Amino acid sequence: MPRTMLTDQHWQKLKVILRNLSIHHNSNLRNFIEAILYRIRTGCPWRDIPCCFGHSNSIFKRFNRWSSSGKLLRLFKLLASCPDMEWIFIDGSHVRAHQHSAGIANQFISKSVGGNSSKIHLIVDAHGNPIDFMITDGTTHDVKVAPDLISTLDLKETKVVCADKGYDSEPLREQIRKTGTKANIPKKTNSQSNNDHMDWYLYKIRHLVENMFCRLKQFRGIATRYDKLKRNYQSSVALACIFLWLPL
Repeated sequence: MPRTMLTDQHWQKLKVILRNLSIHHNSNLRNFIEAILYRIRTGCPWRDIPCCFGHSNSIFKRFNRWSSSGKLLRLFKLLASCPDMEWIFIDGSHVRAHQHSAGIANQFISKSVGGNSSKIHLIVDAHGNPIDFMITDGTTHDVKVAPDLISTLDLKETKVVCADKGYDSEPLREQIRKTGTKANIPKKTNSQSNNDHMDWYLYKIRHLVENMFCRLKQFRGIATRYDKLKRNYQSSVALACIFLWLPL
């Protein structure tokens, strides 16, 4: 089975979840999903998708409709509906925006000395599986996004939220503490207070979120943003997360 395809086992699992979204099986549904998977795995332009998947323009138009209606995001949420929430880890990672992604305003692509970029802000569970993410422009600081990202989660079963010193913010710590959860976030070196509150053993396990970024960026269409529209890139990231959840 080529690595850009779904196994029969994964497809049977995915088909059941698609029915919950009122997406019923037809003769080319699997080809369509595998075509998008091929595109984000290889990073190829839409028109270079092999003809065995169908007509490239039809595939793009269907993907654009799914993206507009949020189907892939809802599919990701259904697959990630039972994470291990004992510990959660949060971080952000830059992605370079290809020149083909430029041309439309307000699509969360920022310009800097290093070139155009966007940013993925990701939360993973205690096993390192993705449970939510947000896309911003590359110049947005992590701590500005964290409150909105954390507020989407039910932290009743969460004991610790772990992040690096880029998230050193008392309002953020207070937001986490109000849910009855510990904020395992170190102070910056110029802080007036110490790090006696830190669980350094648990902090070392923060590599789980870094590992997930590495796995996501094995998809060339994620490591470099080729999509002009933010919603389309967001749907591509969602599909990559879906593919990583399917074997579980």
